[in-house]
Amino acid sequence: MIIDGKQIAKQLRVNIAKQVTKLDRKPGLAVILVGDDPASTVYVRNKDNACKEVGFYSEKINKPANITQAELLSEVERLNNDNKIDGILVQLPLPSHLDANQVTEAISPNKDVDGFHSENIGKLMQNKAFLRPCTPKGVMTMLATTDIDLVGKDCVVVGASNIVGRPMAMELLNAGATVTICNSKTQNLSDKIKQADVVVVAIGKPKMIQGDWIKQGATVIDVGINRLNDGSLSGDVDFDSAQDKAVWITPVPGGVGPMTIATLLENTLTAYKAREEK
Repeated sequence: MIIDGKQIAKQLRVNIAKQVTKLDRKPGLAVILVGDDPASTVYVRNKDNACKEVGFYSEKINKPANITQAELLSEVERLNNDNKIDGILVQLPLPSHLDANQVTEAISPNKDVDGFHSENIGKLMQNKAFLRPCTPKGVMTMLATTDIDLVGKDCVVVGASNIVGRPMAMELLNAGATVTICNSKTQNLSDKIKQADVVVVAIGKPKMIQGDWIKQGATVIDVGINRLNDGSLSGDVDFDSAQDKAVWITPVPGGVGPMTIATLLENTLTAYKAREEK
C-alpha cells in the first residue's frame, strides 16, 4: 500500500490552520535565502505559500550570494530578537564562503524550526525532543498512519547525514525500535536490508536499493529525490521492484517531500506555543 505523503501533509496543514484561527496573533516564520540557487528558490517559495495557506505571518528575506558571514549572522540575530518571528530557517546549502554550522548555531534554539541546532539535536538524543528535524519527524508522522508498532522492530536507516540519517535513527530508537545505521560503503548492505522490518533510505543515489533486497512485508520509506537524465524524478529505491515486496511504501515524488514542509509549519506552531507559554 502507498503511504500518501501529499494527503497526510494536507491533513496536517488543515489541522494547523484550524488552530491558527484561535490564536491571538499569527505564528511567524522567517526564511533567509542567500543567492539565487534555482532549487532553493523553489523550496523557499513553497514554504512561503504553505505559510499563507495556514494563516502564518511569513517573512522571505533574500540576500546576495556575496553576503559576508558577519552580515548573515547579524540578520539572524535581528530575527532572534523580532517578536513577530517564532521560527527562523536559513535555506541550505549556503555559498561555499559561508560557514553553515556557525549560522545554524547562531539561531536561537527556541526559534530553530529546522531542528538542526546542537541543543535541539541533544534533546532528541535524550528523548526529550522539542523542535525536531523536519524530515525525520515527518517520516514518523507517516509511519504513525500505518499503525505499525515500531517497538522491537528491526529498522535500517541508509544514510548518515546530520539532516536526515542520524536524527532519523534517533527517532526510531526513541520509538523503541532496534536500529542499524548504514551508508553507501556499508559492507553487505543488501543482507542488512533483507533483515529489516522498516527501511528508511536517504542516500542520494537513484534506484540504489533494489526490490530483491527488501524483506517480504517490510515498510519502505524513500527520502531520496534525484533528477534523472530524462528529466524525470526518482527516489533512492527502485520503486517498481520494491513495491512487490513491501506492505507499505512511499512514492517519489509525493511521499516524504510534502511532509517536510508540513512538519516545518508544525514546528513553527510548537515554537509559537512555547514562547506564548513563557
